[in-house]
Amino acid sequence: MTVVRDVPKQLFIGGGWQDAESGRTLSVDNPATGEELCQVADASPADGRHAVEAAVAAQAAWAATPPRVRSEILRRAYDLIIARTEDLALLMTLEMGKPLAEARAEVAYGAEFFRWFSEEAVRIDGGLTTAPDGRNRLLVTRQPVGPCLLITPWNFPLAMGTRKIGPALAAGCTIVLKPAPQTPLTSLSLAAILKEAGLPDGVLNVVVTTDAAGVVEPLLRGGKIRKLSFTGSTQVGRILLAQCADTVIRTSMELGGNAPLIVFDDADLDVAVEGTLVAKMRNMGESCCAANRIYVHTSVADEFATRLADRMAALKVGDGTEPGTDVGPLIDNAGRSKAHDLVRDAVKRGATVLTGAELPEGPGCFYPPTVLTGIAPESAIIDTEIFGPVAAIRTFDTEDDAVTAANDTEFGLAAYLFTQNLDRALRVSERLESGMIGLNTGLVSNPAAPFGGVKQSGLGREGGRVGIDEFLEYKYIAVPVGA
Repeated sequence: MTVVRDVPKQLFIGGGWQDAESGRTLSVDNPATGEELCQVADASPADGRHAVEAAVAAQAAWAATPPRVRSEILRRAYDLIIARTEDLALLMTLEMGKPLAEARAEVAYGAEFFRWFSEEAVRIDGGLTTAPDGRNRLLVTRQPVGPCLLITPWNFPLAMGTRKIGPALAAGCTIVLKPAPQTPLTSLSLAAILKEAGLPDGVLNVVVTTDAAGVVEPLLRGGKIRKLSFTGSTQVGRILLAQCADTVIRTSMELGGNAPLIVFDDADLDVAVEGTLVAKMRNMGESCCAANRIYVHTSVADEFATRLADRMAALKVGDGTEPGTDVGPLIDNAGRSKAHDLVRDAVKRGATVLTGAELPEGPGCFYPPTVLTGIAPESAIIDTEIFGPVAAIRTFDTEDDAVTAANDTEFGLAAYLFTQNLDRALRVSERLESGMIGLNTGLVSNPAAPFGGVKQSGLGREGGRVGIDEFLEYKYIAVPVGA
């Protein structure tokens, strides 16, 4: 296929494309068919070291590059991404599985991070004040933190890259990007686009590897990386935080989620069902923001569940490249098995299946949209991030019950609530222990908003006006009055 053929298959280091030092390659497969799309270079620890050396060598010049120049490179890259929407969308669908309509939406969403941070690059500020005792002027400047290691997941191959790359480049930081080995083609395409947009050699380096632990740990312990931004599981995040401790690396962590979704008795059920469908089924449920635990007031639970099941059952499951497909495959068989095991466990403990729950025959990693009710408290699905198209519904009687259940988790990334009572909406939003709240909506992600969580869902924020702060250090200069 042309879009796959045209993507560079090598590592991108120091502005050039090169094979892995070992000569190894890894297979990129289509989860809709199980067939191999291509082979790409599989980096070793030595390749990772070379990438860091290239980033370090480019750091001083890139930091000294005028903000307007950095801004214009990002803006050109934005324009190139938008111009190539169809090719990038198809590439994502082939390597990750999401339907083309969702892939196109991701291209628009992901590109927007480059446009947003192209505008923020020229707005990095500081300050000048007088000390309270009048003896010194307090001059505050902001400087790039230095070479960064960015680690991205497979579920949003383009947007997770641009959300990290955009602010890092805008701030004046150089980068080593390690994308997920399941979906490297989009990241390699992004590197080619940035090079075409005029990004100097060595500022961005892309290292694809199946040996994440072997490549990443030496980089974090080597003393040259000054910033880690990671999106992935909390389990891996804890390991990386420990590795960053030795050299006190600044970290941003967007980790696991277990998002609650609450439907109160006064909710507009049409809005609640559609909002739940978005919060649950975006990206086939393979999103850290996906509604994982759905709590519905007892008085409307039956009607809500029936409506949601009808909507879920009507979704078309199939290859994301086929017209009309609503739900593509999960990323791999391990992801499909995990979702099915959670469903079987819930059913074994008394849950009722309203739709789905059966493994389909044939090739591909498909799983049907599934709705369960009557979830027992001890079911694993309550405490496990599903990462699949499974809606698990429980009931509640009082507002306090709903909030207590929603907060009963170590995670705190996103939460959703549906109510037409303004006082309740604000009150519950303030009580929910989550970094982001969807109020009468199932979609919270926006490049102009700070994305991130609390508790074990992570550290720091991406996007919004604060996103660039993660890549900047404050420097204070004392200037005597009269000097």
